[in-house]
Amino acid sequence: MRIATWAILTASLLSAPLFAQDSPSTQSQQSVKPGINDNFLDPDLKVEEWVKRFEVESREIFHARDEIVQQLKLKSGDRIADIGTGTGLFVEPFAKAVGKNGWVYAVDIAPKFVERVGKLAEEYQLDNVTPVVCGEDDVRLAPRSIDVAFICDVYHHFEYPQSSLESIHKALVPGGQLVVIDFNRIPGESRDWTLSHVRAGKEGFRKEIEAAGFEFVEEVKIEAFKENYFLRFTRK
Repeated sequence: MRIATWAILTASLLSAPLFAQDSPSTQSQQSVKPGINDNFLDPDLKVEEWVKRFEVESREIFHARDEIVQQLKLKSGDRIADIGTGTGLFVEPFAKAVGKNGWVYAVDIAPKFVERVGKLAEEYQLDNVTPVVCGEDDVRLAPRSIDVAFICDVYHHFEYPQSSLESIHKALVPGGQLVVIDFNRIPGESRDWTLSHVRAGKEGFRKEIEAAGFEFVEEVKIEAFKENYFLRFTRK
């Protein structure tokens, strides 16, 4: 099918800059968390190992996936970017939620994750899914091409948040929705892993996002969340 072909073509065309050289914008910026994405940029990445880590009931996001999709309030015809799609956990429910007149862009910096999403789309006959290999500082989506941007347990992996947010702002239509789900980072309360892995807490990330031209709307309470939070913004 054309979806799998597109995934392979996209990976071959767009992955080279990730390994060859940084873009001009990354050259002029300093990474806020050097090395955090090394595992995903490894050409020997073992996708199935990450499936076992990401798609298990013990992970809050997996356990709460149906409620998360419901809270996005997707409509038929919406165009959503799943930024940092990873193993593609949300691709099928998003494709069904936006319907045949909508579209899902499954975006990731890891070509092997993108290739897996292409295969999933083919297997489940999801004709409204485009896998996209993005840059480390740019989601590589056309201006005003999406209505919703979804960033789940991925924002803390943005090495260049300012330029990444700028590219998301351009890709969203005015008034479009940005949803960020990430880990609460609270010294004295959060796990040691969170404190060492996640560079800032909820308020710090919120300030960065607002400074990039997004308006905070609300924090959505998800019943299953103990470590995560769900923030909704709109593009100004």
